[in-house]
Amino acid sequence: MTRNGIAHWMLSGLLLCLATSTVQAETAIREINVYPPSIELLTSRDAQHYVVVATREDDVTLDVTAQATVSLANGALVKRDGNLILPVADGETTLKVEYAGHKVDVPVTVAKATEERPVSFHLDVMPVFMRAGCNTGSCHGAARGKDGFRISLFGFDPDGDYFRITREQATRRINLANPPASLLLEKSVGAVPHTGGKLFDTDTQYYATMLRWLEDGAKPDEGEVPRCEEIKIYPPKAVLEGEGAHQTFVVKAFYSNGTTRDVTDLAAFSSNNDNSAPIDKNGLCTAAKRGEAYVMARFDTHTVGSQVIVLPKDLNYKKPEVAGNYIDELVGAKLHKLRITPSGICSDEEYLRRATIDITGLLPTEEEYNEFMADNSADKRAKLVDRLLQRKEFSEIWAMRWSELLMIKSTNNVSGKSAFLYNSWLTDQISNDVPLDQMVRELLSASGGTFSNPPTNYYEIERDTLKTAENVAQVFMGLRTQCAQCHNHPFDRWTMDDYYGFAAFFSQIGRKNAEDYRERIIYDRRGGDVRHPVGNKVMPPKFLGGGEPDLAGRDRREVLAEWLTSAENPYFATSVANRIWASFFGVGIVDPVDDVRVSNPASNPELYETLGNKLVEYNYDFKKLVRDICASKAYQRTTVPNEDNKSDTKNFAYAQVRRVPAEQLLDCISQVTSHDEKFRGLPLGSRAVQIADGKTSNYFLDTFGRSERETVCSCEASTSPTLSQALHMLNGSATQDKIARGKLVEGWVKEGLSEEVIVDKIYIRALSRKPTAEEKEKLMAVLKEEENKQRGLEDVFWAVLNSREFMFNH
Repeated sequence: MTRNGIAHWMLSGLLLCLATSTVQAETAIREINVYPPSIELLTSRDAQHYVVVATREDDVTLDVTAQATVSLANGALVKRDGNLILPVADGETTLKVEYAGHKVDVPVTVAKATEERPVSFHLDVMPVFMRAGCNTGSCHGAARGKDGFRISLFGFDPDGDYFRITREQATRRINLANPPASLLLEKSVGAVPHTGGKLFDTDTQYYATMLRWLEDGAKPDEGEVPRCEEIKIYPPKAVLEGEGAHQTFVVKAFYSNGTTRDVTDLAAFSSNNDNSAPIDKNGLCTAAKRGEAYVMARFDTHTVGSQVIVLPKDLNYKKPEVAGNYIDELVGAKLHKLRITPSGICSDEEYLRRATIDITGLLPTEEEYNEFMADNSADKRAKLVDRLLQRKEFSEIWAMRWSELLMIKSTNNVSGKSAFLYNSWLTDQISNDVPLDQMVRELLSASGGTFSNPPTNYYEIERDTLKTAENVAQVFMGLRTQCAQCHNHPFDRWTMDDYYGFAAFFSQIGRKNAEDYRERIIYDRRGGDVRHPVGNKVMPPKFLGGGEPDLAGRDRREVLAEWLTSAENPYFATSVANRIWASFFGVGIVDPVDDVRVSNPASNPELYETLGNKLVEYNYDFKKLVRDICASKAYQRTTVPNEDNKSDTKNFAYAQVRRVPAEQLLDCISQVTSHDEKFRGLPLGSRAVQIADGKTSNYFLDTFGRSERETVCSCEASTSPTLSQALHMLNGSATQDKIARGKLVEGWVKEGLSEEVIVDKIYIRALSRKPTAEEKEKLMAVLKEEENKQRGLEDVFWAVLNSREFMFNH
């Protein structure tokens, strides 16, 4: 065991003694686990760290590695140095661990214990560069390198790195006659000036590895080098109680030849929340402030994460009863882990307005309000959702959302007619309850004319092969692969091989003119390849995270579409379900919804997977999923946080206040004022969500953040408030002009309705509630001073439309 490793292990034990000197008698230990669950040692240089984790009855975990009683069934085969197991002789034995009355046996296998493993450039030297940070973007991994030396970013080109180290200025960087004098080593240990500073000492394994490689002649690897196919981080999760509590993590790599390796000392550790759970370079995570984090380990091209929850010591918390459907069980379980108490349920008026806007993009009418409020049945909310889901507005609002993702608009390549037909096809698919997976298969495999088969326009809106592949991954799987075009993804598993292999599915798309000059024909030209920029190799089509399919003369896009919507692809169902969830909660379980990666994990992984499974179970009828979401207590919660959950923004302890999106807000204003908008190419009275061509817009929509449909990013449609929006509502045509031209107040006054009744009607139409006694008292006092009754009531209408309560869904 290295000196650093021993110090780290001793420090871990000391921290545990300080943070949890004794296991609290009132909280018993439920179980213990030893990680990794098995140990395989190959050659004399192999070794494996282990950790022992005790879990209390309240789910809090304790790192008891230093306190557990550990023994070996056969000490002649392996030896133990702290929490490190080292090989002695070939054979099989058992690591026996005991703590607080619980026992665990870990199988240990040793092979080639007396054989020396040669140093590999790919397997040993390259990981040292990664661990030391040499190949990061801020160092020699930059596009132009640093201080005259460049290696590939995060090691995406090992062969090129070997050449640059051993052949470019070779006598300066490596010295085979006197290896310790190699500039590569002297700079690393600070023996000579180095911009990056000292990286490691001469007594570390990193120095020893580099020195052995140089002493062996700095040889390249012979034959096929085993690939690292997977890494795992242990433990997979931790719940730490009190500042100073800690957990040590270990990382194990699994290779294509069936071997494994402890890469804890070679992995690069990080945390996505250093305020709660910072982690040091050796894998020691120490609890700080209350919160949640994912600690991550990167090795080779792989990144994995482990959830860490930090709780305050002696927290006064009582687990609330969980009522509702499967969503509430999973949300409740996560809130319990965080010791967060959810808010209560919203009022009927709030639910009516919230659900109506979310499902139809409109406000409830006065009649709908009165009917709902008069209904005393226990299932009135469920019946409301059923009614709303049957309305055409539901199909239209989701057609608009998909149109944004598919960037439907007229361009130099797409005529206005094509955009209209494309949008109409999309609306028909949703209104006819075509399963989403079927719709996507038809879209991605579409061939024919852009008029006769509108989904073919997908390949006219974006013609670039690489960009098309990126868009498909982002829209239908939530994966942003763009980084992997130039180098291996720094925060996810995707490599350049993955990127160009996936792009190859779209390399044979053919385009030609039709009889109508405005129409194009999309077809499979059965020729065309994608080449890898490193080595110029032709890349065979390969699924993201999957294998290479047997194309057998088929259209590559058809094969991809079948896989993408199948159970073999773990990304499609969960990504689509997450988008649906986000539209009702204002935040995704993975957020942003199109940025699924290890370093941006789901806030509730169990819920994320379950929603995807439910969508599959429902045969991609997403109305059923919407019904589940709207029936959940999580969706029905009030927007008012309590003292316990006010700092939580991503675990659905209370409902988020959300500004109504641009198109829906304009439709709501038109509805509540009874004054219709006129859009280019659409008849008077058409709603903003019915706009087919993304190029059609107006000042209101642009100001309030409509999607311009320039990219597939979910961020294009913005609901962030701005000063321009406030000024337009106060002074623009969106409110006062519509109130005047709609003539609602004028009509009510002519009918002889009292001021109180008219104010009630304004509130019900705009806010789905009646004014409170205090509000009505103040308004009546103001109206009494107004000589012109109609003008005074129109001013009340204007004030209501400019209120935060109107513009936001709550």
